[in-house]
Amino acid sequence: MTQTNTSFTVGFIGGGNMARSIIGGLVANPDSQIKIQVFDQSADTLKALTNDFALTPASSNQALIEHCDVVVLAVKPQVMQSVLTALDASQTSAVFLSIAAGLKIASLAKWLDHDVAIIRAMPNTPALVQCGASGLYANAQVSKQQKQYADIIMQATGIALWVDSEDLLDAVTALSGSGPAYFFLVMEAMQTAAEKLGLDAETAQQLTLQTALGAATLASRSTDSPATLRQRVTSPAGTTEQAIHTLLNNQLIEIFGKAMQAAYDRSKELALELDK
Repeated sequence: MTQTNTSFTVGFIGGGNMARSIIGGLVANPDSQIKIQVFDQSADTLKALTNDFALTPASSNQALIEHCDVVVLAVKPQVMQSVLTALDASQTSAVFLSIAAGLKIASLAKWLDHDVAIIRAMPNTPALVQCGASGLYANAQVSKQQKQYADIIMQATGIALWVDSEDLLDAVTALSGSGPAYFFLVMEAMQTAAEKLGLDAETAQQLTLQTALGAATLASRSTDSPATLRQRVTSPAGTTEQAIHTLLNNQLIEIFGKAMQAAYDRSKELALELDK
């Protein structure tokens, strides 16, 4: 079996929350041989990152791309064009790994104005606590080695799964990208209902959060499907069955389908808006 080269240099253009979470995951591995550089227009952000993680600050975005094997594009989508058009991508052989939502590879390549290897990643906010879920897609210029680099980087914050077409990243956005908010809404609804049933706010919140954590942990560790796990705790004529029947009779599955379709459609719309 071919060994993955875990000795490489990754540079971050932008040092916001998602970049910080990825960096935190990378430096948390005591056996890591990855060298990390970072550049941010904010001197305070750059100083905080270099101090907190003992990183090497780059003098500019251009200097960073010329000395890294992987360049993580972690700036806001709205400023990505100005950042990339200022770069001379002919001076690097790095793969560009974009974590900016909605920006198509074609747009990134156009702004870089060079034939470069580009990977798009769609992470989500639980990456901040190393429990993220990311979807990845690479253009044809990306090598097997570069895909392995991307795996290492994104798996530092959770799991990373590749999709076969860039369009499927819109489905990833609708599922795991926006998904944490769906679960937060369900938790909010459960806590509110528990308070109406007489529990105080603190007790309702703690029981809600632990129930959500327990269910997710049980599902992630089990080889059974969520449907099977649900059936196991749904006794005939019991309390759970009554609750499940109420949810299904009120079209919970159809509501989630409509919600995720709306997120999917908006993801496509945003890509068109950002490319203008």
